[in-house]
Amino acid sequence: MITGELKNKIDGIWDIFWSSGMTNPLTVIEQITYLMFIKILDDNELRKEANAAAFDMEVVDPIFDAQHQDCRWHNFRHYEADAMFKNMTEKVFPFIKNDLHAGKDTAFARYMKDALFLVPTARVLLRVVDALDSLDLNNKDIMGDVYEYLLSQIAQSGTNGQFRTPRHIIRMMVELMQPTVDDTICDPAMGSAGFICAAAQYVSEHYASELMKTENKKHYTTTMFTGFDTDQTMLRIGAMNMMLHGVEAPNITWMDSLSEDNTHREEYSLIMANPPFTGSLDKETVSKDLLNLAETRKTELLFLALFLKALKVGGRCASIVPDGVLFGSSKAHKAIRQEIVEFNRLEAVISMPSGVFKPYAGVSTAILIFTKTGHGGTDKVWFYDMKADGFSLDDKRSAIADNDIPDIIARFHNLAAEESRERTEQSFLVPKQEIVDNGYDLSINKYKKTEYVPVEYPPTSEIFAQLRELEAEIQKGMEELEGMV
Repeated sequence: MITGELKNKIDGIWDIFWSSGMTNPLTVIEQITYLMFIKILDDNELRKEANAAAFDMEVVDPIFDAQHQDCRWHNFRHYEADAMFKNMTEKVFPFIKNDLHAGKDTAFARYMKDALFLVPTARVLLRVVDALDSLDLNNKDIMGDVYEYLLSQIAQSGTNGQFRTPRHIIRMMVELMQPTVDDTICDPAMGSAGFICAAAQYVSEHYASELMKTENKKHYTTTMFTGFDTDQTMLRIGAMNMMLHGVEAPNITWMDSLSEDNTHREEYSLIMANPPFTGSLDKETVSKDLLNLAETRKTELLFLALFLKALKVGGRCASIVPDGVLFGSSKAHKAIRQEIVEFNRLEAVISMPSGVFKPYAGVSTAILIFTKTGHGGTDKVWFYDMKADGFSLDDKRSAIADNDIPDIIARFHNLAAEESRERTEQSFLVPKQEIVDNGYDLSINKYKKTEYVPVEYPPTSEIFAQLRELEAEIQKGMEELEGMV
């Protein structure tokens, strides 16, 4: 979550673009992303050079060869405005667009083909470069927060449901699912690739030694991560984001995930997503096997059907869903919940407060965690009532001390200790049969018990006596005031 000085700096960069007449938010984000990408490429190269020098070695696979030294941030950032602008348009941008992955069929190479450098003037470029130069973009958490904040500026995102997942919620979901080097991970509604980037970071941090093996490293950089989106700009940003996480050739593809064009079935061992749930689709465009599971036009239900189809047997899913999915009474709502509970293994329902997605939206949501089995397996379902996520639940989203996220992660990974919890506590287990008896209702309020503490009041006669004393004091005060007038 971005706050304080960093927020002010990003707002300043945003204002530079807007005051220059560039008012399309997505265009602004794209241009900032290109410049951030260029800076981080050079920062990474400088770090590799320093490490190599310390051991008196040559840099392995340098990004910048001798003819591209003018493309390095630490060199051109000292140029005068006009010289910097000419260098950027004639050398730097063509380098990242055409030369960086020349001859490689990677997502980065595919989606950078149509990229345009649209910074309007030399003066604007100089001001933005100066502003970005003060940011520590090597810190991946800071960089991710910058992305999240920039994407939150897109007003129209509220209509298509993209760009909405705060990074600390993404990190929590990754910590809950604990991806490994053996996983094949997908987000069918990837946006800027936040989930798969966070998964990549988790794997690189927890399996550093395993990633030194050639086979594992190849899987990590090519086949481990898949993302689909229908926005070319998001695909470019996602590809850049993944490359900066060391994933050079992820399976990032333009695709309408719910359509017949998506033939990816039983392929993934892990899906993490926050699919769009703000609209309806034309049934004619939806893949028939999804409609067989949930005959509906509601995207939130169709995406759950897609997850079940796309996962391998044994594959796991953590998905954000609107509360309506948990208790909706339509035939399709009940059908998808029954499919998950009866024919797969529903493990957890984490209810989140509505303020989690402010200031963009006030919708109440939950996280569903389940495993595809194809033959059932639901025994007891773990419910957790999240009350705080470390930030205030108003539009300001200021940092606060109250934060249930560490507790959620700890309890989820020790469900045996949840057996003895009462329904009055913040988390508890519910037997499958009780869920079945309640029409597969998954809302936590259906099962949570409220503990009423009896309050004893004094007898009526005593209350009236106190009121008469107060009345007498007021009367006495009035008489004293009248005597002073």
